Amino acid sequence: MSPNDVLEPCRPRGVEGVWPVPGRRSITEAEQLAQAKLGGAPIRHDQMAVVANIYRAASAVRQHLENSVLRGCDLTWTAFVVLWVVWIWGESETRHVAEEAGISKGTLTGVARTLEARGLVKRAGHPTDGRLVLLSLTDEGEALMQGLFPRFNEEEAFVTGQLGDAECRSVADGLRRVVLQVEERGEERRRELLGGADPAPRRSGRRPKG
Repeated sequence: MSPNDVLEPCRPRGVEGVWPVPGRRSITEAEQLAQAKLGGAPIRHDQMAVVANIYRAASAVRQHLENSVLRGCDLTWTAFVVLWVVWIWGESETRHVAEEAGISKGTLTGVARTLEARGLVKRAGHPTDGRLVLLSLTDEGEALMQGLFPRFNEEEAFVTGQLGDAECRSVADGLRRVVLQVEERGEERRRELLGGADPAPRRSGRRPKG
């Protein structure tokens, strides 16, 4: 089976179904409104702008990719990231896939079942520990990623089109340092803010059933 065979249902479908964002403010206007709202508050504005634009850029890029190259393959962002992790790392324990994809094990279970039903991934028991599950791509999954990723990368080039090569390297380096700061010092900082206490369990946001 060739990548083209798998990608046949992944052809662009036009713009129908693209999520509308009515009344969305421009990034410049949003920054001006925040500046006016905060006024003379002792805020580190440059650092605030970095974090705000990381969030906004990530949201804009994800939405563009989901509504273009991934929509043609009927893949969500999360499903693509799971496929990418397993494609790059090879057969892996599900707990490691979830960690690399930045999702919970429960979320991975649902995504993996969907991808398995489509014949893109397969699950297998661990050879020495029956409690663990291994996830790998099928031949169809391998062919899909081989054909899809060059098109995905074309959109990566599109969304960074206002940056030159040197600027892309500089931005990537800066973002790596942000990630390293959180990974290497985040736990210490969180404990400091919580007075040494462990963080409370995260809430799902759902109302308790009554």
